[in-house]
Amino acid sequence: MPLITQLIAVLVFTCLSFAARGEKLRIVTEPWAPYVYEENGKSLGLDYETTAIVFKRLGIEVEWQFLPWKRCLSMLETGQADGALDIFHSDERDAMLLYPGEPLSEVQFVMFYANERPHPFHSLDELRGLTIGTSPGYLYSQDFRDSTLFTREPAPSHEANFGKLLRGRIDLLITDRRVGQHLLDQLNIRDKITENPTIISQQSQFLAVRRNAGMDLLVQRFGAELKRFKREPAYAELSARYGADPTTTAPAEHATATTAKTVEQQESGAQ
Repeated sequence: MPLITQLIAVLVFTCLSFAARGEKLRIVTEPWAPYVYEENGKSLGLDYETTAIVFKRLGIEVEWQFLPWKRCLSMLETGQADGALDIFHSDERDAMLLYPGEPLSEVQFVMFYANERPHPFHSLDELRGLTIGTSPGYLYSQDFRDSTLFTREPAPSHEANFGKLLRGRIDLLITDRRVGQHLLDQLNIRDKITENPTIISQQSQFLAVRRNAGMDLLVQRFGAELKRFKREPAYAELSARYGADPTTTAPAEHATATTAKTVEQQESGAQ
């Protein structure tokens, strides 16, 4: 049997095996608007809708669960989930997860400060003595994580972090630029919070699945179909709806020396 025929047979077997057992591909993710979130009982977001379209084209049904990120990671590790949406590539997880060659989106991590207590900066060295709001389950760049110049203080949610910033309980918070801008509008605090333009780090987000039989070919097909879809007008329209430019990746005009470092959204242990 030719190799290509064998590969197609494996993919078909993988897809049919889910259907035959009455099962769906179990994908977990954390609400991360505008990439993936729920609103009025409906799942939305640039990466969620893109992934749903790609899986539909592949003929694979998906069961989605929206959970705190650390819970998502735990379910992956214990086999309670087949994959995760909007996960960054991590070398330490290559033994457990498979990543497509095509990313879903690019993120830029920046910091935000309250207008009443401004803290503009160009490098991490300028943050001496400050307290930075972080998110549980996120592993940040080594420069940021290991610095002794400032204190890192986690909050249970992105919304909670912005609340702490407004109340002066933290001096700055770190999150993805698009996520932060979305929350400024959602929480109606755009006139009270400012984004510092310095990019702390940038990284690609993926749909990754556990290493199981047939999943390697599934990942290849997902990546190929994702790449094809991103060339279509439908993807351009979807990107525009969520404030993304499908033709560019993260710009480097405000990047500092820390830009080359990565910010990992996936942390296996406690922060």
